[in-house]
Amino acid sequence: MSRTSRTNLRRSRMALIAAGALVAAAAGSAAAAVPFGATAAAAAGCTVDYKIQNQWNGGLTAAVNVTNNGAAVPSWQLEWSFAGSEKISQGWNATVSQTGAAVTAKSLSYNGALATGGSASFGFNATGNGNSAVPATFKLNGVACNGDTTGPTDPTDPTDPPTDPPAGNRVDNPYAGAKVYVNPEWSAKAAAEPGGSRVADQPTAVWLDRTAAIEGVSGGMGLRDHLDEALTQKGSGELVVQLVIYNLPGRDCSALASNGELGPTEIGRYKTEYIDPIAAILADSKYAGLRIVTTVEIDSLPNLVTNTGSRPTATPACDVMKANGNYEKGVGYALNKLGDAPNVYNYIDAGHHGWIGWDDNFGPSADIFKVAATSEGATVDDVHGFIVNTANYGATKENNFTIDDAVNGTSVRQSKWVDWNRYTDEQSFAQAFRTKLVSVGFNSGIGMLIDTSRNGWGGTARPTGPGATTSVDTYVDGGRYDRRIHLGNWCNQAGAGLGERPKAAPAAGIDAYVWVKPPGESDGSSKEIPNNEGKGFDRMCDPTYTGNARNGNNMSGALPNAPISGQWFSAQFQELMKNAYPAL
Repeated sequence: MSRTSRTNLRRSRMALIAAGALVAAAAGSAAAAVPFGATAAAAAGCTVDYKIQNQWNGGLTAAVNVTNNGAAVPSWQLEWSFAGSEKISQGWNATVSQTGAAVTAKSLSYNGALATGGSASFGFNATGNGNSAVPATFKLNGVACNGDTTGPTDPTDPTDPPTDPPAGNRVDNPYAGAKVYVNPEWSAKAAAEPGGSRVADQPTAVWLDRTAAIEGVSGGMGLRDHLDEALTQKGSGELVVQLVIYNLPGRDCSALASNGELGPTEIGRYKTEYIDPIAAILADSKYAGLRIVTTVEIDSLPNLVTNTGSRPTATPACDVMKANGNYEKGVGYALNKLGDAPNVYNYIDAGHHGWIGWDDNFGPSADIFKVAATSEGATVDDVHGFIVNTANYGATKENNFTIDDAVNGTSVRQSKWVDWNRYTDEQSFAQAFRTKLVSVGFNSGIGMLIDTSRNGWGGTARPTGPGATTSVDTYVDGGRYDRRIHLGNWCNQAGAGLGERPKAAPAAGIDAYVWVKPPGESDGSSKEIPNNEGKGFDRMCDPTYTGNARNGNNMSGALPNAPISGQWFSAQFQELMKNAYPAL
């Protein structure tokens, strides 16, 4: 339809190394003697975070992050000694060598310079007997980490090329040739609705929207429960489990309905109480045969572009999060830690075309994503792709008009609905944004996901052809599938319907259509409802609200009598089924 959809976006990812598959298989042969997250740290010259991620009778995989607490250095080398019989067999993001028990990890050309407070990460595989311990001491450039910070040496940059980290059985598109996990809790709610059995077997994501969700809320299923059930559903084939990582400090600074439990400065709690326990579970060799897809922190990073500074859409809360950097730090930390598991596929949330499709949002958003993806030890290799339209309503494809159309000499871009956006739908936006992301440094093999759970816009209001050519507005409004009052409306939208059913590889550059937002779960309450989940009341969920700068001061278009976000909303589910496209 658009110029991007005519482009053949052939995709390939880097070849996977066999060693990773061996590590993944071997990891299940014995319990690790050092628990996931075991750490050695020292103040002064440097701080070292040394984690044994997997250990078995025959070897181990470890991840190391070193932070320079002294003067800036142009390159670095970290030294330690193994206490046992471990032997380095492979390293990545550093040249790792060994003489006797002594180990030296030297920086590479691209990660050598460390400012004061700067950090670098690397990893390695080693042989061992299954009882490896965290080293007691470390030296950075010859200086003990608990010693004087002056007089560091300047090691010579190595010339050896970096090796890739173990990739297990990671594949180009995790959805290809695989079933997708059906959440039994959502499925039961859907099946209990009149007519709900028609969709109750569809796969939806599991939302980890607070720390308590890891163990299970109010007797419900926790993360391990879902993964155990996924093993049962998997059988002898391949199966994808979809998780939403959603608990940033100061979460969703522009929409009160989805605020969370952590305050703006609680990045430490986010790391240690939320991400680390999730990473530990995902690293369990018991689940190595599952393909685990994560949607990382929806509605966060684009806020730093569109809702800060002097923009009319700015909020004080978003200015705070931009100033403290905790969105970028949190996303980077999550990518780094979750991406260590070789069967985890991280997809960063990338908003939607009605949010960042405009020129002044498009490029800056890609830049922010790159910053986050290279923060807190993460690299672009921790990013398998991006997801658009998460929990939103933008049509997958608008077939009745294109961005290149004109009416009586007036471009579609000048219509009130499009409002100078360069994209009319999610698929053309996703394909174009993928190209932009690659241009700023993401891997050329990244794939895109589109959440189609609530963007069908079927039923009797669905146009069957283009609108009248009386004006550009009658042409666009008469032909558009998306029947919202304004693109900025996002809460429990009246008239919405179930969209395309989940499917793999539906278009060039698109890994899958997915149902990440479980249909029937509310976006937010229609009125203020006290709760213990940290959820606020956003007037955009109030059907009587007349709007703000983000929706052009239009009515909110929200359904009445909605519960707080995440709770079951029967009336919405019935409306989604009624307006499904393709029809049920």
